[in-house]
Amino acid sequence: MKAAELRAKKPADLQKLRTEYEAEARAIRFGTSSGGSKNVKKLRAIKKDIARIITILRPH
Repeated sequence: MKAAELRAKKPADLQKLRTEYEAEARAIRFGTSSGGSKNVKKLRAIKKDIARIITILRPH
């Protein structure tokens, strides 16, 4: 997701989205460790989105 799209959302929505992304990242990590999913690119994208959300939520 682009930073401009994230900035348009409310802080409460961003917190909810962050929680969803963290849960999805956790599921992918456990899936790769157990030999299931090999979708490493999606995990990388999710981690970048989480970082963008944290940056936007940071007080200035």
